[in-house]
Order: sequence, then C-alpha cells, then structure tokens
Amino acid sequence: MSRINSADLHILLIEPSSTQRKIIAHQLADERIGAIDTVGTRAEALHFLARMRPDLVISALHYEDGSADQLLQQIRSSETLSDLPFMLVSSERRREQLEIFKQSGVVAILPKPFTREHLTKALNAALDLLDQDDLELEMFDIDSLRVLVVDDSRMARRHIMRVLRNLGVCHLIEAEDGREAIERLKREMVDLVVTDYNMPEVNGAELAEYIRASEFYAHLPIMMVTSEANDAHLRNISQSGVDALADKPFEPDTVKRLLARLLDRR
Repeated sequence: MSRINSADLHILLIEPSSTQRKIIAHQLADERIGAIDTVGTRAEALHFLARMRPDLVISALHYEDGSADQLLQQIRSSETLSDLPFMLVSSERRREQLEIFKQSGVVAILPKPFTREHLTKALNAALDLLDQDDLELEMFDIDSLRVLVVDDSRMARRHIMRVLRNLGVCHLIEAEDGREAIERLKREMVDLVVTDYNMPEVNGAELAEYIRASEFYAHLPIMMVTSEANDAHLRNISQSGVDALADKPFEPDTVKRLLARLLDRR
C-alpha cells in the first residue's frame, strides 16, 4: 500500500494572531502541505469542524474565547472527531501546563518559535499516525500479538492503541491502572505490556516490579510510556525492570523501532 505524504494532508490551523497565522501557514506551505485552512478562535474552529474533518489540527495554546485544552476536550468527546490528530504550538515550558496535552494523546508539541526541523518531525509523526504500516517481526506474527495497554487516561490509551493498530496489532487489552492490569494478567495471556508511569493505586514502576517478580509473567517485555523528565523518576523506572522507555507524545516511528527491538530479541 502506498504511503500518504504531506501533499495529501488537509490541516486546520488555529492561531489568534493574524501575523502568526501567516508565518505558520507559510512554513506549512514550505513543507508542501496539500491544503491549509486557518481560523483564529475556538468558536470558528468548532464551526469549521462541524462542517469538515481535516487530517490534522494545529493549534495555539490560547484564544480570545478559550484555550486549546478546552477545544481538545470537545474534540475528544465527539463521536466523529475523537481520534482527530491534534498538534499544539506553544511557548509554554511549564511541565504541569503541558501535561494535559501529553495525557490527551497529542501527536506533537511544537515550541514557539519552532524550527523547520521541529515542524518536519512533527508532521512526520502525524503522517505515521494517519498511515497503516505493519510492523514486521521475525519471532512474532503481528496479527496474533497480544498487547496489554495500561494508562489511567482514556484519551492516552486510545492514542496508544491507535498507533499499535496502525502497526498491525489487532489484539489489544485495556487497563485503567496497574491494579486492573494485574487482574487482567491473571485472566489473559499477553505478549507485551505497554504502560504509563503515573497512575493511581498501582503505578507503572510498581506494575513492572510485580511482573518481574512473578514466575508466570517475568518474561514479558515491558514498554513504559512517560512524560517524566525528572532524573530520579527515570532512575526508578529503569530499576523497576522495564525494557524500553517511550516519551509522551507517543511517536509512531519511535514505537515501531522499540517494538521491533523488544520483540525480536526474545
């Protein structure tokens, strides 16, 4: 199957500053994007989305009538738009302000101002998310691979599962936290665990430690998905027995390479 490219993309750009809209639209045109529509407010964006579904939304953080997190919540709660790829462009650097977007399954968070390299990488992540590109493994039949996805954010789970489905994974099991994941492991056979780090009840590190201490599950490869940048947290993660770390946003190309390394080495 032929892969889609930037010329196939239809992008909705939401930016309250007319100057910034022109600058970003020009940068997107340089990437040979097929179609670009621009609006300046949340109301205009919702009106546009009610009439037409783009391939990707690129949005500033704040508008005069709301914010990107409010718009993203409305998109994710829509039956027809819930899986719409969303990219944030922001000068915000505070982790707590960006965490909601990382937990909501955004395809990328672009700094403002961003370089062409930043933009190209983010657009490639969006294309990977929209495309179907089965993972080829020597030791597993991708169609029969069983993956347990653990995350307390429903939106993050859905994003992770979409990436995995695009790689050809058909058998996906969900758990809302580590405690539920342990119960699912007792009832169902899986080949891989993909888990968030920060979760109530039993977090990702505790789940990994439980798996490694079990005579039944100790062999399972574990991929930890985390937005943590703190060195102490990363040390705790690495000491808990995980096999690979993936950042939020969950980038398809990175995940594909990590899965191939994890599963074909066993």
